[in-house]
Amino acid sequence: MEIMLAYDHSRNSRIALEAVKRLFGHEKPTVILISVIEEPGSATSAGDEMFQEQYDQQKAGVEAAAAELVADGFTAKVLVAEGDARKMILRATEERRPDVLVMARHSYKPDGNFITRRLDALVEEFDHMTFGSVSAFLARRVMCPLLIVPTHSE
Repeated sequence: MEIMLAYDHSRNSRIALEAVKRLFGHEKPTVILISVIEEPGSATSAGDEMFQEQYDQQKAGVEAAAAELVADGFTAKVLVAEGDARKMILRATEERRPDVLVMARHSYKPDGNFITRRLDALVEEFDHMTFGSVSAFLARRVMCPLLIVPTHSE
């Protein structure tokens, strides 16, 4: 079995990593960790430095996650891509054809009061209607099963 895990070393992707270990640990599948670094929005040298810093941090994070999987008995591979996360993950699934793609559900919700949660839900819905989230984009397009791991409790 081969699992592709979208991993950016964020809190949410750590939750998805733990879910993969918990749900698939008995099979010890090969886990392909795909980490996509968004290209900088600026063509200045400061933008290049910020991109390189983000690239280095994210690459180190995904390699640490791969080492953690190997220590737990999994086989792990790392893919690092640059560009639009939605398109790069879709392309990786088309090329690698995993048995399942696993990703965390991104949420903008902080731990806040009732009004904050309602405003955040509105912003999240607007974002989905206008641009679409990575998981919504992939749910409509990937040709393999997609497991979206919830990252917060209501």
